[in-house]
Amino acid sequence: MKIGLVPIVAREVDEDTLNAIGEYIEEFYSNFGFGVEIIPKTSVEDLWFAYNSVRDQFLGRFFLMKVAEIRGIKGISVALGITDADLYEEGMNFIFGLANPYLRSAIISLARLRPEFYGEENRDLLKDRAIKEAMHELGHVFGLEHCSNPQCVMHFSNSVIDTDYKGNAYCETCLEKLKRSLRWKDDRD
Repeated sequence: MKIGLVPIVAREVDEDTLNAIGEYIEEFYSNFGFGVEIIPKTSVEDLWFAYNSVRDQFLGRFFLMKVAEIRGIKGISVALGITDADLYEEGMNFIFGLANPYLRSAIISLARLRPEFYGEENRDLLKDRAIKEAMHELGHVFGLEHCSNPQCVMHFSNSVIDTDYKGNAYCETCLEKLKRSLRWKDDRD
């Protein structure tokens, strides 16, 4: 089983961030039998119809559909899109990510995770935030809902402050739900 990372590039999705996400996800999800494959980069070129010039953002659901399409073409179990485009959904100013368990696909946007967006410089902070959002959206793909524990990676991030506060791991309750969802068998049983 594979989790495919699908870079969808407007300007740049840097290799260091992509590799950091891939390594973290593989380290965790290998416990459930998943490997990680980085799919070759694709451009936002055929997604310009989803661009809203007034907002200077893209409607995220179309990026999610593109990721699902690539998942199907590549024949991978689950796909996680990673884009530098700024995404939104109706009724929201922006989104860090979006997932659909039925499509076995998710997308995260690095645009508002970048420290530069807030006038800061810190490449490690971008990687940390991106890993948290990747784990969050994959959690949704595997059936997890938002968690009330503010330190759990499944806690809803209303702002980057929430993302910075929460951890990069599932709390014990969410981890148990994930194990049931993935029908994980503990070797000690």
